[in-house]
Amino acid sequence: MSEAAASAAAEPAEKPKGKRGLILGLVAALLLGGGGFYATRQGLVDPGKLLGGGSSGSHGGGGHGASTAAVLPEGVAFVAMQPILVSLGPEASARHLRFTAQLEVDPAHAAEVEGVMPRIVDALNGYLRAIEARDIEDPAALTRLRAQMLRRVQVVTGEGQVRDLLVTELVLN
Repeated sequence: MSEAAASAAAEPAEKPKGKRGLILGLVAALLLGGGGFYATRQGLVDPGKLLGGGSSGSHGGGGHGASTAAVLPEGVAFVAMQPILVSLGPEASARHLRFTAQLEVDPAHAAEVEGVMPRIVDALNGYLRAIEARDIEDPAALTRLRAQMLRRVQVVTGEGQVRDLLVTELVLN
């Protein structure tokens, strides 16, 4: 009976030890995951390099202090658009929409894009007049609007001339 008492006393001692190890493992996993997220979010770690991808520019020392110009591809030019002012419908809470953007283009195509700027402004003016104010007020609307406007600009300029549309001002008043 002393052996049974000894084995019964040994079993409860091992169970909490197993639970403690599981809990410590979960806590360590959460801490490491959170630290990895924080480091990636703050720019301390480049996920492209970790996955074998590599970035388009060279980082002298790497890390948080690297300039944003190193991330951009070589040979980028920006073409400024004139501000577009659109009056909204009578049922809208705001009366006007002011929109300004920059077009990211290849330097070889910058003059061509500037030459068709009146057509670009016309296409965007027509699109901005067609959308409703509630579509703009949605927090996730900017991404959708950028994609729609970029596609319209690329149709006007021709495929491959405009890389991106950078919204510099989008104001409802």
